[in-house]
Amino acid sequence: MTSSADPVRPATLHDVARASGVSRGTVSRHLNGERYVSETARVAIEQAIIDVGYVPNTAARNLVRRRTQAVAFIVHEPHALFLEDPNIAGILLGTNTALSDADYQMVCLIVDSDRDTQRVARYLNSGFVDGAIVVSARENDPVSRIIEKLRIPAVFVGHPRGVDAAWVGIDNRAAAASVTARLRDTGRQRIGMIAAALDRDSGTDRLAGFRDALGGSFDERLVESVPLYSYSDGVAGMRALLEREPRLDGVFAASDAVAAGALSVLHAEGRTVPGDVGLVGFDDSSWATRTTPQLTTVHQPAAQLGAGAAAELLHQIGGAPASTEGVILDCPVVLRESA
Repeated sequence: MTSSADPVRPATLHDVARASGVSRGTVSRHLNGERYVSETARVAIEQAIIDVGYVPNTAARNLVRRRTQAVAFIVHEPHALFLEDPNIAGILLGTNTALSDADYQMVCLIVDSDRDTQRVARYLNSGFVDGAIVVSARENDPVSRIIEKLRIPAVFVGHPRGVDAAWVGIDNRAAAASVTARLRDTGRQRIGMIAAALDRDSGTDRLAGFRDALGGSFDERLVESVPLYSYSDGVAGMRALLEREPRLDGVFAASDAVAAGALSVLHAEGRTVPGDVGLVGFDDSSWATRTTPQLTTVHQPAAQLGAGAAAELLHQIGGAPASTEGVILDCPVVLRESA
């Protein structure tokens, strides 16, 4: 007679096979996601798993398959910006949804220092993840070189220079030219730019698009470079531009957070937007609709970028070769009151 204190024997593959009326091998093939399991058998197995209370030993199965069912999501940004930037959050959530649907766990790693780089390198080298998705990689980024050296499956959000890997992104240059043209077409004569993050592809491409749109009227003195896509950098950049050119009547801020910071300075200086100064941003993030007036900006499909990167990475983990061409998503201009 079994007492209530006796341990309950966990259900096994044999129990599932017996309850479903199929062989143990068929049950094993189904759990491993292999082909050649009929729909009838699949339904019977799934019901049997519920009936007998079977819990798959994922760790043992992954050991045999030499997989961890985990993916590194690496963000090369300061910790504060990681929390402030809704664009990063959108990419992260899009990535996590796609990985979760495929029964993968996402491990978030933030690189904010040389020590972080060394820590992430040790983690990747230890084989704890099956692949990596990298956001905000810089040119000659040490983390990118580590990934290349380890030859693990990898996808980049954006297209960093000097990195030969699969990537998903937008056409930052064309989008920046389009939103700058909006400023020009509203009759602005002295248009400046707060150019952020020029150490990565998105920053340099947005500056190039700004230059493209203005053509012969481009003035290097009306470009203020700041380190990050942050509110505080928008404040600093706007102050520097106004000090250098008080007659400024148009500003392209390289992100919505930068534009929000710039807008606060313009308000403090008694400049109306869009009356005295037209202002445009980039990302179509929550920053764009928090401000008064709301920002004309470029829509960056953050969640779709993350989902696309995850899909490409899962293909690679499954044995497919890395894509030789990047995937570019649409990023239209969104017109609002600021310009």
